[in-house]
Amino acid sequence: MKKKETTKIWDAAEYLETQEDIVAYLEAALEENDPALVAAALDDKEYAAEVIKKQLIEAKRAAIAKRGKTAMSSFRKKMTKCGTVKELYKDLESD
Repeated sequence: MKKKETTKIWDAAEYLETQEDIVAYLEAALEENDPALVAAALDDKEYAAEVIKKQLIEAKRAAIAKRGKTAMSSFRKKMTKCGTVKELYKDLESD
């Protein structure tokens, strides 16, 4: 029995991980002097930029959630300090 071959659509945007990757990809497309290729490269660039942006947002959300969990843990362990805004400023200045 013949083995069934599977293929995957190649998506350049999957490999554009940094700003430098995107610039190099666009420069290579421009060197070809093919308007269709340049248009496709620009579309890939936009898609990759959106993916990178979403990854950054998710990383920021994860960092905020981690800080929130740490703060709640400190609060539950009574490791927090209560006081006035004036006292807070004084503590911040002394650090």
